[in-house]
Formats: sequence, C-alpha cells, structure tokens
Amino acid sequence: MEVIKTDIEGLVIIKPRIYTDARGYFFESFSQQEFDQKVQPIKFVQDNQSMSARGVIRGLHFQIPPYAQSKLVRCVKGCIIDIALDIRQGSPTYGRHFAIELSEDNNLQLFIPQGFAHGYAVLSNNAVFQYKCDNYYHPEAEGGISPLDTALAIDWHFDTDKAILSDKDLQHTDFSSFISPFDINS
Repeated sequence: MEVIKTDIEGLVIIKPRIYTDARGYFFESFSQQEFDQKVQPIKFVQDNQSMSARGVIRGLHFQIPPYAQSKLVRCVKGCIIDIALDIRQGSPTYGRHFAIELSEDNNLQLFIPQGFAHGYAVLSNNAVFQYKCDNYYHPEAEGGISPLDTALAIDWHFDTDKAILSDKDLQHTDFSSFISPFDINS
C-alpha cells in the first residue's frame, strides 16, 4: 500500500496495490502489520457498512472522548465525496476540511484520526460505504456539526437544497457555535 500525506497532519490517503488480469482484480484492503508500520499502530475493533442513495449527506459526526474514534473509510460500491473536518483545538488546521472522492473505481481509502468530524455525500445512484473504527460506538458520546454550515465552505458536489439528511444531522450546530472536546496537545 502507498500512504499519501494530506496537508492536514495525521490525515492520510491509502492507495492499495491492485493486481489485474483477465479474471478481474485483487488487492489487499487492509494489513494490520503494514498499517502499523506505515501509518500508525492501531487496533480496529469495529467494522461498519452503510448503503445510501444519491443526494444523501451523512455527517459531520464524531464521538466525544473518551470514546473518540479513528476511522479507516472506503467506498466499495458507487462514488462519494468524503469530508474530514479538523476539530482539534490548537491544530494549525483547526476548522479546515479535507475532501476526497472515494469510489469503487479508485479504491482509495482515507485514514481519519481522532479529533476530526467526518461525513460524506453520495454522488452515484447509490453507494456502499465501509469503515473500520478503533473504538466502539457509544450513542451517549455522539457529536456533530452541521454539514450545511456555509461558513465551512464544503463543496458537496451537488445542490444541498435537495440533500437528504437525517433529522438528527439537521439539528447539529454550526461550527461557529461549536466548542470542541479535542485538543491537539492532549
């Protein structure tokens, strides 16, 4: 696997080595040993999968410490725009987001460390999204920031007036009202 650094510390793109022949393709989607060596030592404890239709936005979500989660995300069917928003107080990139298209065609993955809010929007007719977490989900530790906050200047790649969001995601606060529980120095 190739690890590609982004301009936000800790956030990296994982590009697998893909082997193709007349039968199709093969790639190793995760290797604990290689991930520990090239990205950071980690123990993933939970895998999640969701399916969504075109125009769905999920996010921007995080889990409050001590239940914070790092995630390794990928799109196994369809195409999405994936967003990671730095919410680590004291970070030089606090409040900045990184966007990447993840799809069944490019097979890229994004590693999102603790201290980021995460979300994605479906660009294809439907998409199947998978992610690994290094901590278990705790409903009482849910946090979120409005994905429609115009101050964040997120390009969701479609008219968000037609976006499909959960009632819960529609209730999240704008970033200007957000008080982060994360500190880059902790």
